[in-house]
This record gives sequence, C-alpha cells and structure tokens, in this order.
Amino acid sequence: MSGGVPSDRHVVVVGGGIAGLVAAYECARIGVRVTLLEADDRVGGCVRTEQIAGVDVDTGAESFATRGGTVRELIDELGLSDRVVEPSAEGAWLAFGNSAAPLPKAGVLGIPSNPLADDVRRIIGWKGAIRAYADRVKPVLTIGTERNLGELVEKRMGVAVLENLVAPVTNGVYSADPSQLDVSRAAPGLNNALTVAGSLSGAVATLRDNAPAGSAVGGFAGGMRVLVDALLDTLVNYEVRVLTATPATEIEYAGDEQWRVHADAGGDEPESLVLAADAVIVAAPESVALDLLAELVPASDAQAAPEAPVVDIVTLAVDSALLDAHPRGTGVLTAASARRTAKALTHSSAKWPWLAAALDAPHRHIVRVSFGRVGENSPLDGLDDLQIGELARTEASALLGVDIAARDVVETLRTRWVSTLPRAFAGQTERATTIRDAVTRHPGLDVTGAWLSGTGLASVIPDAAAAAARVRKRIVSEVLDGE
Repeated sequence: MSGGVPSDRHVVVVGGGIAGLVAAYECARIGVRVTLLEADDRVGGCVRTEQIAGVDVDTGAESFATRGGTVRELIDELGLSDRVVEPSAEGAWLAFGNSAAPLPKAGVLGIPSNPLADDVRRIIGWKGAIRAYADRVKPVLTIGTERNLGELVEKRMGVAVLENLVAPVTNGVYSADPSQLDVSRAAPGLNNALTVAGSLSGAVATLRDNAPAGSAVGGFAGGMRVLVDALLDTLVNYEVRVLTATPATEIEYAGDEQWRVHADAGGDEPESLVLAADAVIVAAPESVALDLLAELVPASDAQAAPEAPVVDIVTLAVDSALLDAHPRGTGVLTAASARRTAKALTHSSAKWPWLAAALDAPHRHIVRVSFGRVGENSPLDGLDDLQIGELARTEASALLGVDIAARDVVETLRTRWVSTLPRAFAGQTERATTIRDAVTRHPGLDVTGAWLSGTGLASVIPDAAAAAARVRKRIVSEVLDGE
C-alpha cells in the first residue's frame, strides 16, 4: 500500500472471530502482509447466521452495544452505515412467580432508580418496594465499599430486588448470578455515581440521566453476518491471506525477535504449515490461546478460570396468530421464582422488523429460547433432538403466555456455545491483565479476544484494535530505525 509499511513485514493472526478479523484489518491497512488462521471452516466466531424455515437468523450475537462509538466508527469505515437498524421499542418482559410483566425501564442491570414506580411494584410488590426505598435513608454510600454486585443490591435494596429484578437480567446478559459479578465491571460508572448520590437508587438515576439518547443497541438489516462479510471483503482487498479449517498448533520463538507459527491445513490428510512472522496476534478462544501460549506464559500467570457457561440457543420457527400481537414484547427474562428451565427468550421477529419482513408465511414467527448459566450443567444434556424441541416449545409457550402446539412448530434449530466467562465476573479483570502482561513481555507477541476484553462487540473491537496498534507501533518503529 502506498505510504505504508513495506509488505515484507508479516503478521500472523490466530483466530478468525471478530477480534481476529479486526486485528487483521488494523494491521493490513498500513501495508503489513497478514495471514489469518481459523480452525473452523468459517470465520466470525460468536457471530453466526443460520437458516431456519428458509430465512437467515442470528444464532449467536444478534446486536452490538452503541456505547463508546467504537463499533460505529468501524461500521462507517466499512461503508455499512445504511445497514444499521434499531430494535423494536416494545422492550422485554420479566417472568416471575406465576406472573409476567414488562421489565422496568428506568434501571441499570435491573436495579431500579425509583423503587416505588408502578412497573417496579408490579413485580416486587409494596413490601419489596418499601424495603428497596429504604436505600434512600440508609447511611451514605462511599466509593469502594462494595465490589460484589449481589451483596451490594441485597444490602441496599433487599432480596426482592435482587432475586426478581437484578438476577434475571444478569443471568440473561452474563449467564451469571449477581453474586458472581464485580460492580465496577458489570455496571461501569456505578461506583463513581454512588459516591455522588449516596444511595444505590440515586446512583442508578444519575447513570440513567447521563446516558446518551437513543437505543443502547443496534443491529444490521440482514443479520450480524453483514459485519463479518464486510470485514472479509475488506481483508481480500488488502490481500490478506485467510485460511479456514487451518488450526494453529504451535507458536515458536525463532530468535532475533522473530516467530514461527505451525498449523495444520484442512483435508483428510492435513498438511503441516510453518509461517515465519515478525509478529503474532493470538485472537483464539481462551482454551486454544492458553494451549498455544503455554511455553511462553508461566502457568502461575495463566491461572485457571472458573468454568465458563455452556449456553444453548434453540431457535423455533412458529406459525401462530396468537403471537402476532407480540404478547410479551421483544422477549422474556426469567426470575428463579418463575421456576422455568429456560433463562430467557427472544421473540426475534418482534425485536427486529427486518426479520419480520423477511418471513413469507402468514403468522410466521422466529423465537430463540436460551438455556445455561455459570456453574450449572446444561439442562439439554442427555436429551435427543425431539426432546430438546419439545422442551423449547413448552418453555416458549409458558414464557410467551400463549399455547404453542407441537403442530405450530415449523422447524427447530439448536446452537451450542461454550461462552466466554464475562469480564465482569469477579477476579476476571485482574486475571486478564496478568495474562496479557505476561504475553506482551515477548516482543512481537500479543493477545486479544472476548475472554480478555469482555463479551460484546463494544468490548471486543477496541481491544483487538489496541492489540493491533501495539504490533503496528513496534513494526513501524523498526522500519524507521532501519532507514
């Protein structure tokens, strides 16, 4: 590329999820030669689009957080601005006990800014609301007094708020209980707001007042693969070599600040590849990354993480006129008191107008039912496909409050994800920092990915760009020093 770094400089990116694609893009755009290795036969990682009943649906990530503007900046660079869409404003519901109600809107992670509001009292009752309101008259909070989100909420607002408002949200967002989450990571800015407001509800109100106007999330007409396809097209334009079905097997320091990456090309008889590189960015899932880095990162620095949650998404294509009115908005979160097996449900065709428009059968709906939490075995383990479909149907019926008969289900699709432990999980931020520091002590070696940055594109994309920037800075410095 004109004005860039000489193309004899070579960076190998291991992993073709969003982090790897972004890291490759950020390196290639300054003229560096880039090779990307992906073990799977597809790139995109947690962004996956599959077909059900003849339409494309997202079976992994379905949206991106708009905070920070980093995702939007990349979208604009890729020329995708006109493909961005907002979800329906209907909002989600909450299933609790034998009832369901719209999820209160004026809150953060389910923590209400006004415990006496009608939509809050409808769920936790007058007794729970009065107990929560006591937060306003308790001794003033100061920064740093609590790190455990569950303990903070219970101490200030009581069990009703914790179990019936906050836990359903954190289980839906993080697949984790509030007691497993760090306040500063799960709700950025809350600690500072606590110091100013002196109460938890006051702090939440402050965060809500300071939040930018507009939807907190966005998506793409056509699904999230629009972003993956655009990144791939851009990498092709930059002549990046993208090798799928090619798992990296070893990262070897070759001396003189050079690296060799060993990989197996796909096929019945895999061919061994050895790639020489000036720098390597590891953007693979945690277990793969730590195996590749085992000889370079001391075991004490790569301390074992708590077991990550296994999340199953069962997508149903349903023909039911009862769903035309979107009886539970864009979806349903579940409180433990609801005694449901599913942790959440998304009425995808109600949430995304573009998807509803793509359905070509009357009364056709797409529903995603989610199962799995941190520390629990998947409730789908041991079930066959028919049993899984039946469980998803009965859970969807209960959560949506309508009778979905077996004959109404046109097709069922199951997708399993071994989820990344959220950065908001207690201790995960410190662990991620320790591992990254150990990796980047090696010149030309870097690491990125959701297991370090936190889940969601708003976390993954800037982290991958930062890893690429560190590698680019080193390469550019070497080129300038050699002139």
